[in-house]
Amino acid sequence: MAQQSLTFQGVKSVDQVNKITTALMMLDGVDSAEVGRHGADVDGRAKRETLINAIEKLKLGIKVS
Repeated sequence: MAQQSLTFQGVKSVDQVNKITTALMMLDGVDSAEVGRHGADVDGRAKRETLINAIEKLKLGIKVS
């Protein structure tokens, strides 16, 4: 199991954090996701690109790197 860290800019609310958490946990290959306002630590075998795309599809206006 691999761990990946993502960094966020522009997350302003708990609602956004919850939406990101749900989007990540719904992905195949994600075993766990610890999400906060400034980033996320994701365990599993999902590709980094897949994680970023899932967050961008939410159209929350945040930057992910």
